[in-house]
Amino acid sequence: MPVDLSHPPRTLAELRNAGWRSKTVKQEVHDNFLARLKSGEELFPGIVGYDDTVVPELCIALLAQHDLLFLGEKGQAKSRLMRRLVDFLDPAIPYLDDRKIPLHDDPFRPITSRGRMLVNGTPADDVPIAWWRREDRYAERLAPGTKFADIIGEIDPAMLAAGVSMGAEEALHFGLIPRMHRGLFAMNELPELDELVQVGLFNILEERDVQIRGYPVKFDIDVMILFSANPATYNRSGKVIPQLKDRIGSIIHTHYPLERALGVEILEQEVDSIADPGLRDADSDQGTPQSETRDPQPVVVPFFMKELVEEISRAARESKYVDHESGVSARLSIANYRTMIASARRRAAVLGESPAVPRISDLGHLYASSLGKLELDLMGSHQMSERQVLDAVIAEAIATVFSEYVDEHGLAEIAEVFSQGVKIEVGDMLPSRHYAELLQRVPPAWDKAFEVNASEDAAVRASCVEFVLAGLYATDRISRSQSHGRIMYET
Repeated sequence: MPVDLSHPPRTLAELRNAGWRSKTVKQEVHDNFLARLKSGEELFPGIVGYDDTVVPELCIALLAQHDLLFLGEKGQAKSRLMRRLVDFLDPAIPYLDDRKIPLHDDPFRPITSRGRMLVNGTPADDVPIAWWRREDRYAERLAPGTKFADIIGEIDPAMLAAGVSMGAEEALHFGLIPRMHRGLFAMNELPELDELVQVGLFNILEERDVQIRGYPVKFDIDVMILFSANPATYNRSGKVIPQLKDRIGSIIHTHYPLERALGVEILEQEVDSIADPGLRDADSDQGTPQSETRDPQPVVVPFFMKELVEEISRAARESKYVDHESGVSARLSIANYRTMIASARRRAAVLGESPAVPRISDLGHLYASSLGKLELDLMGSHQMSERQVLDAVIAEAIATVFSEYVDEHGLAEIAEVFSQGVKIEVGDMLPSRHYAELLQRVPPAWDKAFEVNASEDAAVRASCVEFVLAGLYATDRISRSQSHGRIMYET
C-alpha cells in the first residue's frame, strides 16, 4: 500500500497503521518495472540503440528477479544501465532509526540482533522510523584494488579491544554489500576482482549471508547484485570462479551502435548534457546564433562533421590495427567532438568570427583526445604507431562519409577544377574570408559543395570546402602537401 511521503510515518505503530508492507528489493523492482511496462512509459531514458536487442533481454531478467551481469566492451552503457535500475525502486522505504544498527534494517523483518531487540522489546509507539531515499539505495565499486573488507567486511579491532567476542555480530565492521541491504550493489569489471572476494560474493549470492574470517555470522541479506565485465576477460579461464558464474541469474549482452545515425544520436545526447547552449546544427532551425548575453561564442556544427566524428570511432572498431577485444568506447567520439569544438572556438575567438564552425582541419587536434583510447593489435605484423593508426582511421572515415555525399550531390565534378592547376590552401587558423576569396577565382562547380550543408554563412561554407577537399584527397582524386599546420591541395 502506498505511503504518503509528504507526511511519512515516524514510528513503528504509525507504519503499521499506514498499511505499509515489506518486499524484497527484487520484488520491489519487479513490481515497479511491471507497472511502468503496463503504463507504456519510457523504460530506460537516455539509452539509445538497444530497443530491439538489449532492452527485451533486460526486461525479462528483471521480471525473473535475477542478479545480473552486463557483458560488453568498454563504452557500451553498461554502468548507465545499472544506474537506471534505481528508477524501479520505491521513492523511499522505512528503516529502524537507531545509530547502533549498522544497516537499514526493515522494521517488520529486522536481520540484526539490535534491530530484533528494538522491535521485540520496545512499544511500537516508541520505535523510531526513518526513510531511505531511492537515489541513496545504489552503490557501485570498481573491481581492481577492491579488498574483502571493502565490500564484505572485517573484524573491528576497537570492538575486540572492548571485549566483544570475534564471533559476535557486534564485532563486525560491515563492507558495502551488507550496508546496501535492501538496495542495489554493482561491481564493475568483475574478472579483475580478487578470488577471495569472489568467494565472498558467491556466498552472498548462494546463502545471502556474511562470513568473515571463519565466523559464520548469519544475516539474511536482501540485495540485488549487478556486475559488468568485458567478454575477453570474463570468458578467459580462471578469471571468474565457476561457482560465481553459475549463481548469476542472467547475462545481458551489450553492443556498440549498429548504425551511424544511432551513434550520432548518442553523441548529441552526451555532448548536449555537458556542452554550452550555443552548440547548434548548421542545418537545423536552431542554427541561428544565440544572443551575446546567453552565449558569447556560439558554435554551429555542420551535420557532416558530427557524422565524421562518429565514423572515426566506427572505423577504429573495424580497423585491423586496433585490438577488437578491447573495443573502442563511445567516449572516443565524445572526447573528439569536444576537441573539435574547442579548436573551432579558439579560431573564432582569435579571428573575431561568429559563429564558430568546425572544419576538417580541426580534426588535426584529435591526437590529444584519441591517443590512449585506442589499444593497438600488438599481435599483428604492422609496425604502425598509434598516431599513424589514427591518421589511417581518420582518412578512412572521411572517405566513407564523403563517398555517400558524392553519390547524393555529384561532388566528383569539383575534382575537374584541379586539372586546371588550381591550388587551395586550408588551415585551422585561416579566416573564413580566405575561403570566400579563393572561391571567387574558381568555376561555378563549387556551388555544388554548398548543397552538402546549405548556408550563406562564410564559416559554414568554409567548413563545406574543407570537407570536399579532404574527401577528394581521401578518395585519391587530388593530392596534398602539409607544412606548419597548413595544407595545400592540388593535382
